[in-house]
Amino acid sequence: MSIAMEKQTAVIIPARYGSSRLEGKPLLKAGGKYIIEWVWSKCSKCNMIDRVIVATDDDRIYNACKEFGAEVEMTSKEHKSGSDRIAEVAKRHPEIAYIINVQGDEPLIEPDNIELVRQGVVDDKSADISTLVREITDMEEVNNPNLVKCIFDVNNFAMYFSRSKIPYERNEGKSKFYGHLGIYGYKKDALFKMTSLPQTTYEMAESLEQLRALQNGMKIKVSVVENVPVGIDTIEDFNKFKAMVEV
Repeated sequence: MSIAMEKQTAVIIPARYGSSRLEGKPLLKAGGKYIIEWVWSKCSKCNMIDRVIVATDDDRIYNACKEFGAEVEMTSKEHKSGSDRIAEVAKRHPEIAYIINVQGDEPLIEPDNIELVRQGVVDDKSADISTLVREITDMEEVNNPNLVKCIFDVNNFAMYFSRSKIPYERNEGKSKFYGHLGIYGYKKDALFKMTSLPQTTYEMAESLEQLRALQNGMKIKVSVVENVPVGIDTIEDFNKFKAMVEV
């Protein structure tokens, strides 16, 4: 096997049919494409990505992906997170060195954002994981527990993620606030390490998987972007996206 083949970067898109708020959303259609097809198409436009794989536990999603030409693999139904699902796929591919986890419900993700996540984990040898944040100025967003906040150091490594407002402002106007975007890049060994570790106290308290990595001393590189890729969580989200692409 060539050195180039041993250093592949793959986007792996975890996609499941069940969802408490919008069941079957990967197979909803807008503008003649499945939601999962929109995500796959965006990822496939990345010049520095070697392959894009959909990871699913559902035959309907598997067959739909085959229908539009995606590389797709079946995974266990027992996984508790998308990270576990992509780790199962990564274990089958010794040629893949770097993995980008793009959620299957984000059809507005920009290829440039994916490239930036790749750059964070491939180019920085000290980074185990990479991710994205955006600056937030709306205090309603800052205080919204559904939007995860992030603080990071002068070298752009994450210090903490929280559903709470961080940092606490003893002196107002002295800090910026950043909201986390749920896309990750992993060195393969880091992905395997994180998914093999038990849940940590902070992770369980906040229900944030990335805190398991931080609490175990892993380093998460953060890049700041301006655009906000909106995920599809509800039927209202889907209808907005459908109206956007079917004008």
